Amino acid sequence: MIDTSTIQKLRRQTNAGIMDIKRALEEAGGDEAKALEILRKLGQKIAQKKQAERIARDGVIGSYIHPNEKVASLVMLVCETDFVARNEEFKQLAHDIAMQVAAMNPEYISSGEVPEDIINKEKEIYKNLPEVQGKPDEVVEKIIQGKLNKYFEDVCLLNQKFIKDDSKTIKNLIDEYIAKLGEKIEVKKIVRFAI
Repeated sequence: MIDTSTIQKLRRQTNAGIMDIKRALEEAGGDEAKALEILRKLGQKIAQKKQAERIARDGVIGSYIHPNEKVASLVMLVCETDFVARNEEFKQLAHDIAMQVAAMNPEYISSGEVPEDIINKEKEIYKNLPEVQGKPDEVVEKIIQGKLNKYFEDVCLLNQKFIKDDSKTIKNLIDEYIAKLGEKIEVKKIVRFAI
């Protein structure tokens, strides 16, 4: 039997539906940590579906100025409605992403924006590394893909580890907010200034 206080606790933490929480707890055998992971995966599935189906036409410009006043950033974060755009949690997300941009200086929002010629240059560099010389082609391809993924983590905002919680990427963070707020959310533009 699932305890209602546990359901209420997980509801406060995740904002997930009561029936989803109950199913997750049953599947996890009452283990809260496992139930949270199940709910997180469910939230990601919901987020992917919402991202594909909906159009984001509202939003906010999030900003961050570092205390030394030498680095600042702006982020255009869009959602579907002004109701969510005015939500304090959404505004906090925009601010956190702006802080990420100021701290990590991504060149692109997603790996899909990286020009093909730059990807090809990176692959050429990786092919000539000493650790790949003399290895079978399939091993070389796996090494190159791994290094390319690491490159995307460095230069693409959505692939970067969140500076406030490195257990998740910026994409994971946005997916959590999509599940929580129930709308499509995406980063449309980023700008970073530095002196």
